[in-house]
Amino acid sequence: MPQDSNDTLSIAGRDYRSRLLVGTGKYKDMEETRQAIEASGAEIVTIAVRRTNIGQNADEPNILDVLPPERYTILPNTAGCYDVKTAVRTCRLARELLDGHNLVKLEVLGDEKTLFPDVIATLKAAEELIADGFDVMVYTNDDPIVARELEQMGCVAVMPLAAPIGSGLGIRNRLNILTIVENAGVPILVDAGVGTASDAAVAMELGCDGVLMNTAIAAAKRPVLMASAMKKAIEAGREAFLAGRMPAKRYASASSPLDGLFF
Repeated sequence: MPQDSNDTLSIAGRDYRSRLLVGTGKYKDMEETRQAIEASGAEIVTIAVRRTNIGQNADEPNILDVLPPERYTILPNTAGCYDVKTAVRTCRLARELLDGHNLVKLEVLGDEKTLFPDVIATLKAAEELIADGFDVMVYTNDDPIVARELEQMGCVAVMPLAAPIGSGLGIRNRLNILTIVENAGVPILVDAGVGTASDAAVAMELGCDGVLMNTAIAAAKRPVLMASAMKKAIEAGREAFLAGRMPAKRYASASSPLDGLFF
């Protein structure tokens, strides 16, 4: 981790050492899920309530048996929701199943092909959830104006996409992400589009507070190893951001000073 022990990610009043958040979908089984998440070092784990059993189906395996809430902060998400009513109902179900847990990841999708967010519905759902006492981490597009609106509304973290969900294309619009980061007063976490470790490092070098990913790890040939790689990439990118990179130059600049040379 970064050498500064005070360099923590703070979300909804709680501090975390890891800046990597991970999902739980697409693994071959729960054991692989457990191993990959452990290798990632993540402390916040997001779970799609509509697709994963966290207690609503008593006769099915419960993912919380391998990812206990005593060890991880469980972040219920509204993946698969395409309207305000379904998203809000899903968050309320999660709160009931998790004994009053208020931290949720909101996503309201616009269509099944792109999985881009429906921004208008997202704003409406966020407003309703915040009024109901939820701490909302919100998935959105990479529009700085929308990000600002979601922050002003009271979301505890804003999570712009880097590229379409599950695409692995990496950060397609660095300038928009940078603009969001520069103007934010809440944590900004890249969510969606990361494909490999270098993508995660770039996000952190831009100044993002963290990265959430699932497919980049779960769809790798060796998910547990990729989880370890992502952990290191997040740490390296964060340290590079804190260190402050050298200015980019068009031409060469001697690594050793020329002054005082003996000829």
